[in-house]
Amino acid sequence: MNNDGLKTSISGPKNMICPQCNFILQGIPLKISKPKLLIVEGRDEECFFCALIEHLGINDIQVAGIGGKDKLLMNLKGLIRDPEFPRVISLGVVRDADTNPAAAFQSVRESLRASGLPNPKKPLVLAQGMPRVAVMIIPSHKRKGALEDLCLEAVSKDPALICVDQYFACLDQQKIGQSKNPSKAKVRVFLASRKDPTLPLGISAQKGYWPLDNKAFANIKVFLQSL
Repeated sequence: MNNDGLKTSISGPKNMICPQCNFILQGIPLKISKPKLLIVEGRDEECFFCALIEHLGINDIQVAGIGGKDKLLMNLKGLIRDPEFPRVISLGVVRDADTNPAAAFQSVRESLRASGLPNPKKPLVLAQGMPRVAVMIIPSHKRKGALEDLCLEAVSKDPALICVDQYFACLDQQKIGQSKNPSKAKVRVFLASRKDPTLPLGISAQKGYWPLDNKAFANIKVFLQSL
């Protein structure tokens, strides 16, 4: 594979296999195998979306984690050079909003434009072409945050979340410094209440730890079904 080749940078524990997409969670080349391709930021997102796609009964979308949003342009350029790329009829790109959803969407647009791919003018709207392209910002193009925020929203009525909030309130009371990313920290504490507390977010979704039927994921489902 050349230096521009698309690679799924999903490094993880040795010999751990994603139970839905069957990827070994290490950096491996992507082989295009389905007519629709969904590009996500990393390993957690890849396994989460594999779980959600299977939950929806969709069988024509392939998910690829690229190892970080800063690698999108490089991977898109490698993708369009793949001899199998012409078989892709629909391309979706999912990115966390982080602190600025508008800037996140604009960054994806710039990467698509620089790669010569169709460039949606708005999130969730398909740009026609070969392939057609759509972009989703999570949790929303109007909200700051990331996938973890939607997961926490989905379990907002779970009794364990009361304990999670009390834990962080206790840290505040004791004047103990907290994570720069409170949503990620809360997800880790919430997962500590499950049967296997060692699982990362994506694989925990495949184990049923997040209620995929919850309305928190409604917009993602519509996005996936529209590709």
